[in-house]
Amino acid sequence: MKEKTLFPNKNIITAKYFNIHQDWEVPIPGFFIIAPLRKLKSVDQFTGEEAIEFINLIRKARKGMRNVLKINEVYFFQNEDTKHGFHLWIFPRYDWMEKFGRKIQSVRPIMNYAKENMLSNDIFQEVKKYVKKMKEFMSDF
Repeated sequence: MKEKTLFPNKNIITAKYFNIHQDWEVPIPGFFIIAPLRKLKSVDQFTGEEAIEFINLIRKARKGMRNVLKINEVYFFQNEDTKHGFHLWIFPRYDWMEKFGRKIQSVRPIMNYAKENMLSNDIFQEVKKYVKKMKEFMSDF
């Protein structure tokens, strides 16, 4: 089944080797993905320059999420067996997610809940606001 694209143009930054964008399929404000501009499967395929840019993008994005968006905790996920190639999820944790628990197993139910219950104009506007704030924060990268 093909996933619905909710936020196709919500790009935060395109750097030399990577971009950061809002997850296109899940309506959770601040659910960002860092993806390489070239097709990769694993971090061991990064060049030295890509590795430096990648860690600096993560650091800067996380700082913006904490200081600008007030997202105090996140989960980082990367798996090598995806058909989409290498990408890193930066998954925000919000109080409303507590009912799902705090283990890795909680993430899929949270995402499913968001897709089923958070498809509202208010959430879409919040996603767009978060993207705009992060674009501004990341603009000097």
